[in-house]
Amino acid sequence: MIISRTPFRISFFGGGTDYPAWYRENGGAVLNTTIDKYCYISCRFLPPFFGYKYRIRYSLREEKCDINEIKHPAVRECLKFMRIEQGIEMVHTSDLPARSGIGSSSAFTIGFLNALYALAGRMVGKRRLASNAIYVEQDVVGESVGSQDQVAASFGGLNRIEFNGKENFFVQPVTLNQRRITELQNHLMLFFTGFSRTASEIATEQIRNTASKSAELRNMREMVDEAVNILNNPNENIEGFGKLLYESWRLKRSLSSRVSTDAVDSMYEVALNAGAIGGKLCGAGGGGFMLLFVPPRKQRHVGKALNNLLHVPFNFETLGSQIIVYAHQDSY
Repeated sequence: MIISRTPFRISFFGGGTDYPAWYRENGGAVLNTTIDKYCYISCRFLPPFFGYKYRIRYSLREEKCDINEIKHPAVRECLKFMRIEQGIEMVHTSDLPARSGIGSSSAFTIGFLNALYALAGRMVGKRRLASNAIYVEQDVVGESVGSQDQVAASFGGLNRIEFNGKENFFVQPVTLNQRRITELQNHLMLFFTGFSRTASEIATEQIRNTASKSAELRNMREMVDEAVNILNNPNENIEGFGKLLYESWRLKRSLSSRVSTDAVDSMYEVALNAGAIGGKLCGAGGGGFMLLFVPPRKQRHVGKALNNLLHVPFNFETLGSQIIVYAHQDSY
């Protein structure tokens, strides 16, 4: 029995420049962090007593004899990619809902690949795990997704991630002292809007608009380094980070008509009026989780103003995808 634990992520800056359609020609960069909310995958070889070979449980339950009959695309293609011949049982559980902007689909793929490698008795590095997940999601399943989620889920931590060429990425940890990290964490609030959405559908429109939005995307990439400079400079007021989030969200909204909605815009305005300095929808947009930058003295007011939304406290995490249970299984 194998259990993997893989963190979700929140993206601060540069989202949109991590799509291959952009960074293969122009280069991209993001600033993101993983948080202490996780996707759990338990996996084992299925004992040969059943009338099926694959038992897969997520929001649905699948019991299949043929790998090609598995409906879940990531499960099906990860099993094919790993060339697992024996029957498999997989169970997925999660701290946060899917399709909510926190990189859940990539965390699932990373966690499942990590579990399958462990099940096969192999250890792989974080870079290979991220590259495998990018390949499966983008090239095999054919989803319109970026590349930051897979890297974040695999590596963990607060990172500046740069993308160049087809598969080349460079992970640069943002090395701050604990006081500055705590200061940043203490200014962040995460709310669930109640709206779920499919990121690849929103991303498809963004990708179509790439050529006409090059100036905006370059500006969003530059904001990554502006944000890192704010964090790295102890004399810089941390609230500059929040103001930059506000400007970044304005740019993000211009990439596609589907990034935001009237309801989301209304929530955002309420938060600003209550004391938030900036914020954004996590992920591609459209719904899911809203990240707000709020001075601690104003957080009670923002919480009251958004009392119809679920507030989700969180902390940063640094480990990335981990195998947390490895128990030997007898073979038949």
